[in-house]
Amino acid sequence: MRWIIAALFITYLTGCVVVRQDEIAVKRRVGKLVGEPVSEGARLYNPFLSTYLVVPTRNINKEINLEIPSKEGLTIRCEVSILYRVDPNKVPLLLRQVGVNYEEDLISPVFRSALADVSARFMAKDMHTGERAVIEDEVQTLMEKTLEEKGIIVERVLMKRIVLPESLTQAIEEKLSAEQDAQRMEFVLQLERKEAERKMIQAEGVAESQRILSSGMTNQVLQFEMIEAFRALATSPNAKVIITDGKTPILMNEE
Repeated sequence: MRWIIAALFITYLTGCVVVRQDEIAVKRRVGKLVGEPVSEGARLYNPFLSTYLVVPTRNINKEINLEIPSKEGLTIRCEVSILYRVDPNKVPLLLRQVGVNYEEDLISPVFRSALADVSARFMAKDMHTGERAVIEDEVQTLMEKTLEEKGIIVERVLMKRIVLPESLTQAIEEKLSAEQDAQRMEFVLQLERKEAERKMIQAEGVAESQRILSSGMTNQVLQFEMIEAFRALATSPNAKVIITDGKTPILMNEE
């Protein structure tokens, strides 16, 4: 009976922490971090004196919705993802200097400040173009200057959703529509130019053909053509009335 009571008492005074493969745990005893970080395994501890702080070291996707300024003074709503991970070798340092709430106490403030500084140098319309990638890279660079020394490795900053002011959105749509209309009109004008060129070339061809024919129409050629016309009429099986002055045949219908 005494052994059972003793076992229950020991169990009551013993805690257990299980650290998975994508985590690092640091022991805190009486408010102080002690020992080396623990990875992958189970550890027993006295819950009245100690505890283990477990920090994930896998890639974390933190999403933040916020409003940012643009160069022209507009307020842009956006949704941004921060892909980051904690350096396993700097977990104790991070916990000592920042604590377990490092996302809200460190990452979020640094990110908001960096994004506001960068976005204020760009026009609102740029956030819907290829400049978005430039903004993301500059924000990541600013964040790395502060976070790397604390043990936070920023993998990527991604601007997932941008909501421009309604008036600006309408202006951009109208501009795009006008540009499309201009491109369409330019296409029509090109077709008209091509058609005009085609007709000009055709007219020049007809004129050249007529010039060649007229230059070759001598009296001998005309006489030969007249003889050929008479011959064709003479060989026709149909009855015909031909009136001629001996030079030009005129075919009359019998009716």
